[in-house]
Amino acid sequence: MIEENTPVMTEPELVRLEEQVNNLLELLGRLTKENRSLRAQQESLATERAGLLEKHDQVRNRVDAIVTRLKSLETGI
Repeated sequence: MIEENTPVMTEPELVRLEEQVNNLLELLGRLTKENRSLRAQQESLATERAGLLEKHDQVRNRVDAIVTRLKSLETGI
């Protein structure tokens, strides 16, 4: 039983509300898909960064070794 003070929605209001809900569900789907894509991209970039940091350390160690050899040659002259 509906009380006298309870607002009743008209058919156009219900249709508009249904459209809004459908739009929100569509937006939720797009944002969920985008979120998955961004998380995958973030994971890929983090992996790439770790590889670059490892290469950077290797190069730095090689440069340090070269500098050490050059210094030893310099003092040996």
